[in-house]
Amino acid sequence: MAGDMPLTGPRQAVSGNLRGIAWMAVTGLSFVAVTGTVRYLGSDMDPVQAAFIRYVVGVVLLLPVFLRLRPGERYSRRLGLHALRGVIHGLAVILWFYAMARIPIADVTALGFTAPIFTAIGAALFLGERIRAHRIAAILAGFLGVLVILRPGIDEVSLGALAQLLAAPCFAASYLIAKRLTDTESSATVVYYLSVVVTLILLPPALMVWRTPTWTECGWLSATAVFATLGHYTMTRAFRAAEITAVQPVMFLQLVWATLLGLYAFGETPDLWTWLGGAIVVASITYIARREVLLRRVEARRA
Repeated sequence: MAGDMPLTGPRQAVSGNLRGIAWMAVTGLSFVAVTGTVRYLGSDMDPVQAAFIRYVVGVVLLLPVFLRLRPGERYSRRLGLHALRGVIHGLAVILWFYAMARIPIADVTALGFTAPIFTAIGAALFLGERIRAHRIAAILAGFLGVLVILRPGIDEVSLGALAQLLAAPCFAASYLIAKRLTDTESSATVVYYLSVVVTLILLPPALMVWRTPTWTECGWLSATAVFATLGHYTMTRAFRAAEITAVQPVMFLQLVWATLLGLYAFGETPDLWTWLGGAIVVASITYIARREVLLRRVEARRA
């Protein structure tokens, strides 16, 4: 898959960062669509069963793509790393589904934005990425926007909020492993193995709480699978194209889209703090994108 080939050299790396930012923006839209479908589905179904159905559908969707891969891309020599990621991600998904059914969309998204902090730190510690000052500034600014949004509304930590706070470092660990896997694996392979492993992890607990889902629930969970699978694929493309610390600030843009979704689809009216925090988030994304463009121009002159 030529589009998955990693880039080398300073100029190509900066260009890759810009492409990664674009891929991550699409990822954010996809994950917000997932948030909307799960929110609409509600809390009648146990989150473990809901997550299991979503991943079963994801495996079915990805199977034709996986079978079309070359044998060298289809069979991984890093099954242990795929398995580790699946276990961690499966736990995070259960926690996320639980939180999604119990607290407002904006709060779920905002609390989830502690994940980029863990991811950026992990990229520096475990992947050897250089953390540039402007990327740190963008991440901190985005996180500040999240704190502004949460400031007036959280008097005590609910179970839903606690679940999302616990999910964030699990998602961060999953993203770091995905970044490592993209060194040798195609995007489709990384996403497919994740779906298979998470499905197997969720099967036993899902059977313990199983009830026959309605056709409506199956439909919405299928939609969730479509958007989530797309989001994981585009996120993997972003990680393959770019340094992980360059694309993490873009994740904060989800908060703006999630807030608008909550407003127009579910009547969750944002207050002044939400709009102010959202403006800070947008400013951080604009800043990181502009800095990457300027960096590309500088590297191009030196080349």
